[in-house]
Amino acid sequence: MNQQATLSPQEQQDGWKLLFNGKDYTGWHNYGKQTIGQAWKIVDGAMFLDASDKENWQVKGGGDILTDEEFDNFHLQLEWKISAKGNSGIIFLIHEDTTNYAYCWQTGLEMQILDNNGHADGKIIKHRAGDLYDLITAQPEAAKPVGEWNQAEIIVQKGTLEFILNKQSIVKTNLWDTAWNGLVNQSKFIKYANWGTFKKGKIALQDHGDNVWYKNIKIKRLY
Repeated sequence: MNQQATLSPQEQQDGWKLLFNGKDYTGWHNYGKQTIGQAWKIVDGAMFLDASDKENWQVKGGGDILTDEEFDNFHLQLEWKISAKGNSGIIFLIHEDTTNYAYCWQTGLEMQILDNNGHADGKIIKHRAGDLYDLITAQPEAAKPVGEWNQAEIIVQKGTLEFILNKQSIVKTNLWDTAWNGLVNQSKFIKYANWGTFKKGKIALQDHGDNVWYKNIKIKRLY
């Protein structure tokens, strides 16, 4: 049963907008395409990546899915649930340029989604659930166990970034300053030209080859 997503009158008055209607993938597309792979399904009002047919490290008919719109200053809210031993991510400020970048994570920042206890990345600092992937460790760790819904928030405003997970602030940093450049230079992203420099971009949900669910996806533009 597909459940339509809704906003309360107060949320509408405050400027929130649904990014997912709970019924179909209107407003979304696969990276570098205009369509959505058939492995992205909708179950009980949630996006569901069905990873039963793997292809290398991703899913056949899957792939990362992006918003049609770009955002600069924003407050994103959504809920995610990961499978046992699963890996995914929320990627943002993506510059969609398939000529120069094969994947959206080669330009965009990521809030990691992971089964910390079951996936090998759980043993890697800065690769655990809630981390600003490969740059900053989430403090405190706030992810719920596998199979439970997590409430995630990402706030980008005037050169600052904050991650909130299950009502706890877990990452805060400045973007695009000298300290930020130092973080990037010490990360795996140093080899990707212009990574983490785009001040406006699309938002993606990652296909990392595992079952993952997303719902109640909404955004508020900040000024």
